[in-house]
Amino acid sequence: MDSRAAVATAEALSVSFGELAVALRGGAGSPGCGDADPLRRVADGFLDGLAEISRLDAKSAALKVWLAAGYAAAAEALAGPAESPQDHAGQEMAAIAEVACVLTVSERSAGALLSEAHALTTALPLTFSALQAGQISWQHARIMVDETTNLDRPGAQALEAHFLDPHAMNPACGPAGELIPGRFRHKARTWRERHHPVSIEKRHLRGVQDRRVEYAPDRDGMAWLSAYLPAVQAAGIWDRTTTAARAFQSPHEDRTLSQLRADTAATWLLGANTTAAAGTGDEGRENSGDATGETSGIGDTGLVVSGGVSSPRAQAFITVPVFALLGLTDEPAVLDGYGPIPPSMARQLIADGAESFPRVLTDPRDGAPLEIGRTSYRLTKAQRQWLRLRDGKCPFPGCSNHSLDNEADHILAWAHGGATGISNLGQPCHKHHRLRHTTAWTPTAATKNNPPGWISPAGRHYTSERQDWEPPHWPQQQSGKWSALAPRAD
Repeated sequence: MDSRAAVATAEALSVSFGELAVALRGGAGSPGCGDADPLRRVADGFLDGLAEISRLDAKSAALKVWLAAGYAAAAEALAGPAESPQDHAGQEMAAIAEVACVLTVSERSAGALLSEAHALTTALPLTFSALQAGQISWQHARIMVDETTNLDRPGAQALEAHFLDPHAMNPACGPAGELIPGRFRHKARTWRERHHPVSIEKRHLRGVQDRRVEYAPDRDGMAWLSAYLPAVQAAGIWDRTTTAARAFQSPHEDRTLSQLRADTAATWLLGANTTAAAGTGDEGRENSGDATGETSGIGDTGLVVSGGVSSPRAQAFITVPVFALLGLTDEPAVLDGYGPIPPSMARQLIADGAESFPRVLTDPRDGAPLEIGRTSYRLTKAQRQWLRLRDGKCPFPGCSNHSLDNEADHILAWAHGGATGISNLGQPCHKHHRLRHTTAWTPTAATKNNPPGWISPAGRHYTSERQDWEPPHWPQQQSGKWSALAPRAD
């Protein structure tokens, strides 16, 4: 495509937008007498228009990427070879400034666009093609660029193929474009963690050295307090804070769950039972048993994960490949609500009897769950745990509400003959549970391993996000011993 063809493509997109607007205005103004429900036809027309606009937006973004990459290459050719690194930097600055002025954006935004355009047109052909076809959004494309940064070429190609090539080995369960950008980022990051050339153990050891708490003043007499912690500690703190906050909810409580979390955390951190800071006196050593200190009541399992801090009691699943549990491979375990964690962390949690972290063993042949550890034989508890494992979050499309916060719900009501079985159960969050019972949104049938889909009031079917179970790695030193169990190519 040369520059004239690019201009023609842009003009064609403009015509498409105009024709769509005219068609929608015509449909909205004259609903047609022969239609059984003309208002429904008008509403469906608007929904179809939104879907088409989304595809046109993606195609427009792809054209913008192509133009930006083309201009960068042309500007570099016009400038000629740089005589020094300073000259090269000056040429880049000039090109960025030109694009910023043309688009009326900051130079930072223009620089990001040129960088992303270069990555998409030179290293991520499947992503660029999907964007051109309107199959993914610009946000999805940017996430792919982010998650492939610092990966070598084979690694970037493998990540891209997993989500965008249905014929790849062990492809993703569904099209990337059907995931909202936040969920796509989570899945892409999870896959990257599992397949990164540097083991998660080594990366975690480096990362834990940067743990810290940060304070940032904000407007209106407010401020931000954030902590960078090992995932198990952070997830445990979040889940325990959420559980405590929910205990305060009642018809007479006007604070939101978010406000209750903040108030609970502030009460714990500022309460009289908070121990002394690390190494400041006998109180910290007496209460924590080491030189770090901790908030009273937070770490009461006796399990030390990193930095001498005990892991909190929290209801979070840890999914562990069988061979990783045995120490034969170093592939990551998965912490419910977070993602991959080092297998050594999972082994320590299990070995020390952290019963608030139920472990899930996965089959070495296909990565599917083998069994859920539990201390009770009550069926309802086992079913609830299986639902959390199957869905991972609220099954409503695009919802990221963590499984710990959600409510079990019969798809076919018990009063109407519905059974209390996994295939007749979902676990929507409170918001979407209410949506189901107060509107015409209806869940569809579930299965043992897949959550229910949804049918909207407009009669449109939306699938729920499915878990991507990956076959665990096979231990190299035991390849002969375990070969009989390996999956066969049919």
